[in-house]
Amino acid sequence: MREALEEAKKAYSIYEVPVGAIIVYKGKIIGRGYNQRETLKDPTAHAEVLAIKEASKFLDSWRLLDCTMYVTLEPCAMCAGAIVNSRIGRLVIGTRDLKRGCCGTVEDLTNHPKFNHRLEVEFGVLEEECSSILSNFFKELRELKKSIKD
Repeated sequence: MREALEEAKKAYSIYEVPVGAIIVYKGKIIGRGYNQRETLKDPTAHAEVLAIKEASKFLDSWRLLDCTMYVTLEPCAMCAGAIVNSRIGRLVIGTRDLKRGCCGTVEDLTNHPKFNHRLEVEFGVLEEECSSILSNFFKELRELKKSIKD
């Protein structure tokens, strides 16, 4: 999770929502990603999707069997769907997303009874650090917007 937090810091440094993700296979990081929606002008450029693309390229397969994803914030519906479709076996989440989390908080796409793939999901790893980086980012953003209005 510390590596995912490093990815989140990269997003923070370019004024993107600080979410980071990594994918591990056989003890090795094979995919990394951080939010780049604003930078790339791409609504799908979430940390999870970018990490999945990199890992798929590394394994030369869309199936990421036996892989674990570590992500600082609970994935949204799009990312949870991509995680399920890529067949990732385990998902480790830093902090819950109370508004858009689709891995058990608002909805659960990772263990939906009608889907043919389900995965192990674990919450709360380095939760304080994962939550703090988001809180600090949005606090800073509000202060910046306020100073521009004044």
